[in-house]
Amino acid sequence: MSGLATDTAMVMAAGMGNRMRPLTDTKPKPLVQVAGKTLVDHTLDKLAEAGVQRAVVNVHYMADALEAHLKERANPAIAFSDERDMLLETGGGMIKAQGQLPDPFFCLNSDNIWLDGPRNVFADLSDRWDPDEMDALLLVVPHAQATNFTGKGDFHLDGEGRIRRREGDNRAPYIFTGIQIVAHRLLRDPPEGKFSTNILWNRALEEGRLFGLPFTGQWFEVGTPDAIAPTEEALRGG
Repeated sequence: MSGLATDTAMVMAAGMGNRMRPLTDTKPKPLVQVAGKTLVDHTLDKLAEAGVQRAVVNVHYMADALEAHLKERANPAIAFSDERDMLLETGGGMIKAQGQLPDPFFCLNSDNIWLDGPRNVFADLSDRWDPDEMDALLLVVPHAQATNFTGKGDFHLDGEGRIRRREGDNRAPYIFTGIQIVAHRLLRDPPEGKFSTNILWNRALEEGRLFGLPFTGQWFEVGTPDAIAPTEEALRGG
């Protein structure tokens, strides 16, 4: 785990993948292939390369297929957080898995594809992580480094890296990549059942404990079938 803030990541893989239909009519989104590899294996390979030893993967939609695909994987070692009974969204999913997660832990989406900058993202996040002042540290990316992304952005950062949300229809310079370090302090006193991590972020924002780190590499939004071909083309060139 040399140089990393934690040896464990939570990988969010429970969602329905509605925007990726019709591909997700027959398989969960993490098993959709891009450049000859499933989305979840792109994510897990990056974790393994960085030295992250454990991944807790939450499952709901077509959970059996995803578990069967991952059960032989040894690096990182895989554990599951079973949401078959109820899809808990991002915040509820972290709460359910919390007992399997150290403090802090990496958290990332299972459909992330990125090309690292000079260093891997988990080393960069670990270097910036300060548990005394942060409840969560989000990896954010400028628009110019976000392939396939067409939205207005999510966040502004101040000089210290503290986050402020985009307001109204205005544009914000940074997009959340889906990758973050989370302290258990962020998860305290949660709502019951399913809820978005945004609820926890909002409290951290009010307390000045939500921070962002600009990504130095290239990040790919792979939310729809149309995004697959341009992502594959960029990966070949990258």
